[in-house]
Amino acid sequence: MAENHKAGFVNIVGNPNVGKSTLMNDLVGERISIITSKAQTTRHRIMGIVNTPEYQIVFSDTPGVLKPKYKLQESMLEYSEGALTDADILLYVTDVVEDPTKNSEFLARVAKETVPVLLVINKIDLLKDQAQLEQIVARWKELLPNAEIFPTSALEHFNVRSIMERIVALLPESAPYFGKDALTDKPARFFVTEIIREKILLNYQKEVPYSTEVIVEKFDEKEGAIHIMAVIYVERDSQKGILIGKGGAMLKKVGTQARKDIETFFGKKVFLELFVKVEPNWRNRENKLRAFGYIE
Repeated sequence: MAENHKAGFVNIVGNPNVGKSTLMNDLVGERISIITSKAQTTRHRIMGIVNTPEYQIVFSDTPGVLKPKYKLQESMLEYSEGALTDADILLYVTDVVEDPTKNSEFLARVAKETVPVLLVINKIDLLKDQAQLEQIVARWKELLPNAEIFPTSALEHFNVRSIMERIVALLPESAPYFGKDALTDKPARFFVTEIIREKILLNYQKEVPYSTEVIVEKFDEKEGAIHIMAVIYVERDSQKGILIGKGGAMLKKVGTQARKDIETFFGKKVFLELFVKVEPNWRNRENKLRAFGYIE
């Protein structure tokens, strides 16, 4: 290990849909968090880990901050608030369209932070001119006077390298927290469920994606291929019908899209079987939330 090795936790916080996952994947260099345009896709704290001989950065991507509507969201909000307490560096992500006062209580807590706060203003590719950007920067300087501000376009990889360089400069000296070959602290099955859930979010409307949970029941990895069996849980029979689609067409489509991504992720052939089961009202049942890994 390098002398004066640096390591630390960088926690990414911010409201839904500002591009936290896109930014995180750019920083980590691997597609780890699922990226879709629908709100609330990141329910867990996903760790992405960047290793070099000199340092280790542990990124965690928290669920977008929101007022909890039901039990599942309560556990999501606890994750976001927990992120404020165990970070070495806080990455607060916003964008050029968001109203800065949208979540003033959470922002007030960020403003009180003693750890370095890097404020990333994402999506600057949407702005017409420099003057617009200057106005937005000035506004944020008032709200988070101690933060260092980085105007960014994660989509176009603009200014992401400067954020990374600044993070490395701010890292405390420390031994690594994870093995140096670790890319994430999540098991392989987790990525399978995330990929399947992403396809559900992209293919269905309204409440269906938010009423689903995906559990991998079988993950059998052989040398040349992986056999995966996954169950998609929904809350009502009507949702089950929508998910499966006429003659099973929709479920087949989701399965095909997910299988291709899973094959890319693991770099080998995948056999994927999907089943749909009804589990009434699972989002408000504590034993179910525990079984699905939302409550420790």
